[in-house]
Amino acid sequence: MRKKTFLILITILVGMCSIIYELLISTTSSYFLGNSVKQFSLIIGFYMAFMGLGAYLSKFFTSRLIYHFIVIELLLGLVGAFSVPLCYFYILYADFQGFNIFVFLLISIIGVLTGLEVPLLTRILEYDYALKENISNILSFDYLGALIATIAFPFFLLPFVGVYKSSLFFGLLNILAGLFTFLFFRKEIEIPKSKKVLMGLALSGIISIIVFSIAATQSFMTRWHNGIFKHPVIYSEQSAYQDITVTKTDDEFRLYLNGAIQFSSKDEYRYHETLVHLPMMQHEAPKRILLLGGGEGLAARELFKYSIEQLDIVDIDPAITDLATNMELIKQLNQNALVRPETKIHHEDAFSFLLETENIYDVIICDLPDPNTESIAKLYSQSFYKLAKSKLGNKGLLVTQATSPTLTPNAFWCIEKTLAKSGFSFQYPYQVNVPSFGNWGFILASNQQILFQYNETIKTSFLEPQMLNHIFYFPKDRRVKGLLPNQLDQPILMEYYLEHWRRLNHEVR
Repeated sequence: MRKKTFLILITILVGMCSIIYELLISTTSSYFLGNSVKQFSLIIGFYMAFMGLGAYLSKFFTSRLIYHFIVIELLLGLVGAFSVPLCYFYILYADFQGFNIFVFLLISIIGVLTGLEVPLLTRILEYDYALKENISNILSFDYLGALIATIAFPFFLLPFVGVYKSSLFFGLLNILAGLFTFLFFRKEIEIPKSKKVLMGLALSGIISIIVFSIAATQSFMTRWHNGIFKHPVIYSEQSAYQDITVTKTDDEFRLYLNGAIQFSSKDEYRYHETLVHLPMMQHEAPKRILLLGGGEGLAARELFKYSIEQLDIVDIDPAITDLATNMELIKQLNQNALVRPETKIHHEDAFSFLLETENIYDVIICDLPDPNTESIAKLYSQSFYKLAKSKLGNKGLLVTQATSPTLTPNAFWCIEKTLAKSGFSFQYPYQVNVPSFGNWGFILASNQQILFQYNETIKTSFLEPQMLNHIFYFPKDRRVKGLLPNQLDQPILMEYYLEHWRRLNHEVR
C-alpha cells in the first residue's frame, strides 16, 4: 500500500508537469508569433503524436523499469525546465524564421518522454496489483494531475509566476519526482552502487542548476528585454493577459505589450488626437462616450477636452489601468484622466461588455490592440460592429484604429469592408503619420453622411483644419478590393494581418 500511494502521488505530479509544458510552450509561441489557435493546435498535435511514439517505445524497456523511469524524469525535467528559456534565447539570438521548427522539436522531445512515463509506472506496479486496477489507477491520477495544472495555469501561474519561471519550476518538480523515486526505491534499483552515486549526483546537480536559474530569472529577463528593446527597460510585468514593458531614455518613454509598441511619449499625441477628435468634432453634443481599450488613459485625456458627462473605459487587463494610475510618467502624460469622476473603468472583455450593457452612447472609440490573435480579431468582426452599432444613439459615431494601411493594407481594408457589412451606411478611412509607428490608419463609421467640420476651440498639438483636405485620401494603388469581411467564426482579418508581418520578417532576415 505504501508503494502504491507513493506512485499515485508521483503520477499526479508528473501529470501536472507534462500538461504544463504543453501550455507554456504554446503560450510562449503565441506571444512571439501570434495566431494562438494555430500555435496551440499544432503544438498539441505534435505533443499527442509524440506521446503515442513514447508509449510505443516503452515496450522496449523490459528490465530495470524504476531506473529507466528516473532517467526519463531527469531528462524530462531538464528539457521541460529550459524549454521556455530556450525559446527566449532563440528569439534573441537565432533566425526568427526557424522558431516554429525549434518549438516543434522541443515539444516532440517532451511528448516522447511523457509518453514513456505512464506505461512504465503501470508496469512498475504490475507485480503488486492486477493490470485492470493498475491501469485505472495510473490513468485516473495522471488525468487528475492534468486537471490541477490546467486550473493553476491561467489563474495562478501565468499572472503571478510568468511563463519563464513556471517552466523552470515545473522542470524542478519533474527532477524532484525522479529524486524521490530514487530515494524511495534505492534498494530495489538493480544497478551498480557507483551508478547509483552518479545518478544521485546528476539529480542533485541538475536541481542546483534549475534553482540557480529560478533565482536568476529577474536578472535574465532584464538582460533579455534590454536585448530586444532599443531603449533601457524600466518596468516589466507578466500580467494574466500579456507581457507589459516600459522603456525610457532621457527624452522619451514607450509602452510595449507582448513586444509590440503601444505608444511613444514623443509622438503619441498624433495618434490619440487623430483617433479622438475626428469623430468627436462631428457630433453636435458628445456627452456619453465608450472607449474600448485605451487603458493607459491617453485617449481619455483627449476626450476630456470636451464637456463629456460619462466616459466608460473597457480594458480587460487591470494591470494596464493600475500602471496608468500609479506610474508617475504615465500619470503625467494622461493628466490623471483615469481618476476623474466622469470616468468609470470596466475590466472585462469588450465583446462581453457590449452584450451586457444597456447604455446608449454618442461616440464609441475602439482603441484596441492589433488583431494578431483570435481573441482580439473578434473585436474587429462583423458581429462585434453590429453589436456596437446597437449601442449608439441616432446620430452616434464609431471610430476604430485599423492598423497600418502601408504595412498591412489587406488588414486595413478588411476592417473597412467589415464595417460596411455590419450595417453602417458610411465609412471614412483616414491616415496619419506617427513616427514611432509609421503611417497609421483609422476608420470612422456612421449611419448618416458626414460633412466634416473642425472645432478650432479644441486645443491640439498636431491636428489642424487643413488636414481635413488630405488625410481621407488614399491613392488608387493603395486601395485594396475583393477582401472578405472579418467574421466571428472565420477571423480572416488575423490572417490578413499576420501574412504581411511574416513577409516583412522574411525580408528583414
